[in-house]
Amino acid sequence: MLQGIPVRLGFAMAALWVGAAVADTEAERLLKARQAEFTQEVIEVADGVYTAVGFGVSTSSMIVGDDGLIIIDTQIDEAAAQGVLAAFRERSDRPVRAIVLTHGHGDHTGGLRVFVGDGRPQIWGREGFGSEGRWLAQAGLTVQRLRGVRQAGMLLNSEQRINNGVAQAYWPKRRGPSGVFAAQNRPTHFFTGDRGALDVAGVRLQLVAADGETGDQLYAWLPDRRVLFAGDNFYKSWPNLYAIRGTGYRDVRAWIESLSRMIAERPQVLVGGHTRPVIGADRVTEVLTRYRDGIASIFEQTIAGMNQGLTPDELVETVKLPAELAELDYLKPYYGNVEWAVRAIFAGYLGWFDGNPSNLFPLSPADEARRVATLAGGAEALRTAARAALATDPQWTAQLCDRLLALDPDDAAAMLLKADALDALARELLTATGRNYYMTTALQLRRAAAEASTSGGSGSAGS
Repeated sequence: MLQGIPVRLGFAMAALWVGAAVADTEAERLLKARQAEFTQEVIEVADGVYTAVGFGVSTSSMIVGDDGLIIIDTQIDEAAAQGVLAAFRERSDRPVRAIVLTHGHGDHTGGLRVFVGDGRPQIWGREGFGSEGRWLAQAGLTVQRLRGVRQAGMLLNSEQRINNGVAQAYWPKRRGPSGVFAAQNRPTHFFTGDRGALDVAGVRLQLVAADGETGDQLYAWLPDRRVLFAGDNFYKSWPNLYAIRGTGYRDVRAWIESLSRMIAERPQVLVGGHTRPVIGADRVTEVLTRYRDGIASIFEQTIAGMNQGLTPDELVETVKLPAELAELDYLKPYYGNVEWAVRAIFAGYLGWFDGNPSNLFPLSPADEARRVATLAGGAEALRTAARAALATDPQWTAQLCDRLLALDPDDAAAMLLKADALDALARELLTATGRNYYMTTALQLRRAAAEASTSGGSGSAGS
């Protein structure tokens, strides 16, 4: 034992912990190359319009007006916001007259107080701001916080957590819960309906309702300089049509429609909620059009398959991005994943029942595990098969370990074996949120195995 952890940790985590020279997988190579998107910089995207990237995890922008500034989105925490504000102050010392929050997620609102400072700027959001967070809170749901920590990789070290796909690996420096919505970071002004106009410091900015990643999303359109601030309806990755921390259904059709409206504005500059801006009218139109068309293709294929009676498990085998779109870097699954989107669309329209009557009243995991173990020749036969599959089929190892843990939740050896399988799966996955979730769960399984071993849990801890 080493600090309460069994010595034999398995090949994946052992290599990470002792710094063994292990060649990067293709997924890891791509994620490391992705770091270039997060180089810290303030970019002048148009005359008097600046976007800060690489300070926290999201973008913040500044529009310089006649006698003041408009800020769009305020970073994940006050430390990141202070860095952005200091960089903006190198370009202008005019007071902040207005702040626009594109939606209620904490990674865009957490630094609000820094930009407010001692002034009294207008703080604008869309009516219904923070609806996603309130919906969860009103139900009394809290598990999404634990799942959010796993998705974000907050418990991982800097070697394990390469980045979050659309943002650098960042550990927020803020107190209190790190949920997606903080009640104190609220607008003072709300626009209702489809489109509103903000006239501040000689700047006319249009705020447009744009359902997508959230139901409170807006985009901000600066028509005289043709700059569009998209919020989280665009970033350079296949989007989170579903977030594995747990979300209600994100209206994919509405998201597609919002992207069409952005295209119709004919922007010269596209500032996403994460990653570096896209500049040039033709390039912006091309990127937004293909982004929209990719989402639309997955939606249409999924609906067509549902109408044929396919289950979610069957759909993810057949629904794919068209090849010409899948090869585009800004549609690669760095952050979201097509398979998760397919499952979310199915559940959003038809609910949990997949149409197979065997699944109306399925066996409990423990009952099914006992029957599978009997077929295999006992629990130890399952364990032997799980170990044998680890090198070539870690997904099967993980699923067999699930059955061992259904038979005995304190099976320390099964926990360790599953942890090894999850680490192996993580190294091959490009989607950073899934990689983080795999590795964080593996870390937690090893801790649980140590506790089970100390308390006399079953299984062979040295396996």
